[in-house]
Amino acid sequence: MDRRVRVVNRTRATLLAERAYHATHPWSRMRGLLGTAALARGEGIVIEPCHQVHTLLMRYPIDVVFTAHDGRVVALVEALGPWRVTSPHPSARRAVELPVGTVAATRTARGDLLLLEPLEAPCGSS
Repeated sequence: MDRRVRVVNRTRATLLAERAYHATHPWSRMRGLLGTAALARGEGIVIEPCHQVHTLLMRYPIDVVFTAHDGRVVALVEALGPWRVTSPHPSARRAVELPVGTVAATRTARGDLLLLEPLEAPCGSS
């Protein structure tokens, strides 16, 4: 169920996103960041399941962190520009899309453990 989460790098004790949308439904995963003007610092989207992303129809670059089912980082793509497609990462379960510079600022690396911490009740629930 879609919800808001914090994305924390437990390995490095850093915060990747204070407010991220966890997109798990087919429509929200397909929509992703399409139609958004930009990601503000501290924002992001977690797409699950996902092993490849694109920035087609987007106007700004993003950092992308791919994690396995257990939250371990399996791949990183920094400053993925508009109209690009990542390589597929078959071992990935999630893609975390973040503002450019987040990966470098948090020193996130392959093998780090990322945690999703719920912020509120699932979106659309009472």
